[in-house]
Amino acid sequence: MTPRYAQRRARVADALRQEGLDALALNPGPALTYLFGHRFLLLERPILGIITREGRSALIVPELERAAATRVLPDGVYAYPDDPDQWAPAVTRALRELGLTQGRIGIEPNRLRVQELWLLQQAAPAARIVDAGPLLAEQRAVKDPEELAAIRRAVAVAEAAWRDLLPQWQPGVTEAEMARRLTVALLALGSQTELPFEPIIAFGEHAAEPHAQPGERVLVEGDLILVDWGARVDGYVSDMTRLAILSSTVPEDLAHAATAVQDAVNAALRAARVGAPAGAVDQAARATLAAQGLADAFIHRTGHGLGLDVHEPPYLYEGNERALQARMVFTIEPGVYLPGRWGVRWEHMVHLTDEGPEVLTQLPLDIVRLRA
Repeated sequence: MTPRYAQRRARVADALRQEGLDALALNPGPALTYLFGHRFLLLERPILGIITREGRSALIVPELERAAATRVLPDGVYAYPDDPDQWAPAVTRALRELGLTQGRIGIEPNRLRVQELWLLQQAAPAARIVDAGPLLAEQRAVKDPEELAAIRRAVAVAEAAWRDLLPQWQPGVTEAEMARRLTVALLALGSQTELPFEPIIAFGEHAAEPHAQPGERVLVEGDLILVDWGARVDGYVSDMTRLAILSSTVPEDLAHAATAVQDAVNAALRAARVGAPAGAVDQAARATLAAQGLADAFIHRTGHGLGLDVHEPPYLYEGNERALQARMVFTIEPGVYLPGRWGVRWEHMVHLTDEGPEVLTQLPLDIVRLRA
């Protein structure tokens, strides 16, 4: 157990008291990793991390995870055998010893599985299960120096992989093959094997789908190439999008859209200030594209936070009044999409400081021309 994680759990206990909650119950995932310092696998056996308002912690794990759990939490491990009939008694014993047979237990609704929810309800039928997602998001949104350093390393790995890939775009390669090559490059350059997401590589008309899946589409002369990718280093992720074209020239309509999206990125950067509502960043990007007649082609929010998760608060969408804070890290990624033709998206990563946004991604916002 390191002081870093104990301090995080202590802050959560303070927040639980302030919010009138008695405990927090977590499945394996980014929040549990953030608070306990270990990434447990979420398989068929239940795993729960518990933090109480008094500052007590527990890990309920299968026997095979006892050693790992004890390493990060020397006191408070409840290990159970493989027999499924023993799972509920282990949860019941843990909650009883923690004094959690009733009260308000917070969970992450988008993370906690029904299996663990049922076990909690069986162990503490008088308890009320409530949403603690916002509480956890508040704890994780502001990054400490170690987190920022890991994110910077993840950016460096991802950008190096892009540079390695540039000579490999040749007619006849498929999206899927280039996604495999990019994955290999990311791992070779130092990314953890669990990437933030499968790289998005889309040729031509496929780029009009923001979350296109790499397939057997073959690269041909004149194709636009959209790549959205990232790395994971020490648990923390990067996420960026860049464009290339298998040509020596960029068609006029594509160049116009690319310039408009660049202008939207810059407008969003100017709006990103400590204390500004997250929605103001989206509004700045959206207004810029609307002025170019591209409002209907911008079909998603302007950005999202990232850290241990590739998508986490703050979310930069229209109307979000959440105030931005120093040391938040988020993307700025406006785009325009013309179905059947192409899509254009630039994605920067930003670290917000008291002086303004620090752009972490260094690759330029240019369509790389792959032909001389």
